[in-house]
Amino acid sequence: MIAEILKGTVDGDPSVSVSTFAKIEEGHAGALSFLANPKYEKYLYETDASIVIISKTLAVERPVKCTLIRVDDAYQSFAQLLEVYASTMSGQAKSGREEPVVVAETADIGENVFIGAFTYIAANAKIGSNTKIHQQVFIGENVTIGDNTVIHPGVKIERDCKIGNHCVIHAGAVIGADGFGFAPQADTDFKKVPQIGNVIIEDRVEIGANTCIDRATMGSTIIRSGVKLDNLIQIAHNVEIGENTVIAAQVGISGSSRTGKNCMLGGQVGLAGHLTIADGVKIGAQSGLNSSIKEPGKTIMGTPATDYQDCMKSYVLVRRLPDLKKKVDELERKLK
Repeated sequence: MIAEILKGTVDGDPSVSVSTFAKIEEGHAGALSFLANPKYEKYLYETDASIVIISKTLAVERPVKCTLIRVDDAYQSFAQLLEVYASTMSGQAKSGREEPVVVAETADIGENVFIGAFTYIAANAKIGSNTKIHQQVFIGENVTIGDNTVIHPGVKIERDCKIGNHCVIHAGAVIGADGFGFAPQADTDFKKVPQIGNVIIEDRVEIGANTCIDRATMGSTIIRSGVKLDNLIQIAHNVEIGENTVIAAQVGISGSSRTGKNCMLGGQVGLAGHLTIADGVKIGAQSGLNSSIKEPGKTIMGTPATDYQDCMKSYVLVRRLPDLKKKVDELERKLK
């Protein structure tokens, strides 16, 4: 059955069964593993896993104890199986309502929706078909959530926000809290600027645990289709994240900045406000940007961020500074 799902071919016992997953180096009887990285190939001949997914092009040089399933792309095929498994473990097959829940009379709930205990759905909210809303979720007034979306426990979606189809929002995420807007006053105090916009999250977006996406001051903060956000990310008001961009943990993006399509931001990257990042830009971990990147496909790193190769050269020079200082001090003594 597994081979049929993956459209692969079987080498070995086609009747073998598995009940769990394991890394190939930790494989045991009844487990399914995969081999995608060549540096782990030695474990193929040592593993006790019952089934291993491998590439069709891999030449097996020695006998193996496991059954092999050959596929076009071992990593993608393994991910496909994990997705099937996760859907059964995460309650995606659930429907109906646990108790207690509060659902406003004016809320529009689609077919086959699951609503977990202690969830609150406010007036005029609209929930699409086959969507799963787990325990202790808050959904504010006029919120729209599309079909086949999964909202994990403890998520807060504030008023007027819009969530697309096939999205996943992990535990503790906050969508639509006020943007950080304060106007300085003559007496050095600050006056709060009302945040009257919303957040729009398009289709196939995944948002990690405890990530915060602020509502716009006016208009919308927008997360485009296919974006993947890690845990603990801060996205400020009026930001726009381009299609299929991936952002790692602890990134902070200041207000009104925009990233293009297919960008990649490493962990702890910081963007100043009102910047524009071109399509396909890659930004190395812990980089800080205070100016826009207009060249598509560029790779940058450092604080302030510069071209990756230039940054690496600078790091080499920085490491040599203690030796250079000793030489300068020695020359000064000789000159005296």
